[in-house]
Amino acid sequence: MRHQPMEHRTSAPLRETADVGLRTAARELGLRPREFDLAVQIEEVRTVPGPGGRARRVPRTEVERIKAAPGFPGALRERLRVMDAGEASALLDISHSRCARLARAGCFGPAGFYVNRYRTVVWFYLAEELRDFAENNPRLLSDRLPAGLRAGLEAGTDHRARRWRGRRVGQLTRHAVGHWERAAARASVLDDAALADAVPDSGERARLRALRPDFLGARSVAEATRDVLEDVCLADGADEIRWYRFLLDADLETARAAEATAAACAARGAREPGSGPAEGRSGPSGAAGEGRPRPGTARPVAGPPAASGARRRWSLLRRRRPRPGVRAAG
Repeated sequence: MRHQPMEHRTSAPLRETADVGLRTAARELGLRPREFDLAVQIEEVRTVPGPGGRARRVPRTEVERIKAAPGFPGALRERLRVMDAGEASALLDISHSRCARLARAGCFGPAGFYVNRYRTVVWFYLAEELRDFAENNPRLLSDRLPAGLRAGLEAGTDHRARRWRGRRVGQLTRHAVGHWERAAARASVLDDAALADAVPDSGERARLRALRPDFLGARSVAEATRDVLEDVCLADGADEIRWYRFLLDADLETARAAEATAAACAARGAREPGSGPAEGRSGPSGAAGEGRPRPGTARPVAGPPAASGARRRWSLLRRRRPRPGVRAAG
């Protein structure tokens, strides 16, 4: 009986600070599943890795912060409001064709998409970002488009998929729980040929594939639209592929260096004094004091073999340790 109040006092703070699942957070915030997924992707709702670093959760403090914000829940829903190209053109007060041209030119990027029954990609945009674009670029809504934009559009430029990939990869790298997971997020937009060219080591490629995040989220992929989705999710064009390869190379270098440092620290810890039996404290039988000179006898002088062995061990250690300014091959 005396332990019950103590259990109540210690468990209440835990309940207040514990993380909650995504469905629980969506229900408490009054968001539909698609709205909540978008809120996580654009980081209107902050998430943290769950146990094991896989399924993400929402801190209880984050839920309470959003609920306490002014205008909740209407203000939150407005920040998550999305619209297709037709609704976007109405919001910007421009023609549908001009709105599509601005989107293809990369003036504003989509927040998501879906594939309709005609296997056509339908992009949708955040209303808040469209309003920001209109406020900061009024001349692009009324005047003639700059010559550079016109030339790109006439050449077939379409940055919509690229802008969406950039947004999604950015979110996945921010959510990565380690260096290799971050590199896997970069590699997720490279096809097999580009990945093999960027990462020649088959073991590293297998590791990146195993850690590859779910690029489309929890969305189910129908066989009929698989090729359409691959076109959207994979980097297209030499310049974009080159950019992601550059980022992947940097992340891989960081991941390899971190592993090498960890291995070196573990090796040093195994060689530190005290990790094994101390030399000179025990003889072959393990009895302490054996091998020490008896009182009144002369102390033996170390001969050349012992000194030679000491030099040999030092030289081996030196060869294992790279010299400053010299980088290991591979």
